[in-house]
Amino acid sequence: MADSKQQVLAFIDAWNRLDYDAIYAAMTDDIFYHNIPMEPCVGIDAVRAFFEGSGMGSDGAEWIVHHIVAEGDTVLTERTDKFRINGQWIAIRVMGTFEMRDGKIAKWRDYFDLAEFQNQMAAAMGGSAA
Repeated sequence: MADSKQQVLAFIDAWNRLDYDAIYAAMTDDIFYHNIPMEPCVGIDAVRAFFEGSGMGSDGAEWIVHHIVAEGDTVLTERTDKFRINGQWIAIRVMGTFEMRDGKIAKWRDYFDLAEFQNQMAAAMGGSAA
């Protein structure tokens, strides 16, 4: 079995391919996912609903890992998450924490600047931020 760091890197690679089957398969059924400025999602069905209902309409992704550190079943990442929306790339600086259980992601928390995300989304969607 791969170590926690390799499992998280494989998960990030799945995002870069937008391979949602692999993305969801990397998570436990009772996953706790929290984009810290937003409400958390609990359970794989809630996570699916969040991503499918986000309205991002991303047709490309590139998550760039700047730093990754693993200690046992905990993996910390410093990343830039890029998404292509309406032909325009947005880039969000992210600090992520992954807690693994039985080879899958059981807890995933991402910390980022919500205003930065909203401004970039508004620009990509052809509007302006509120």
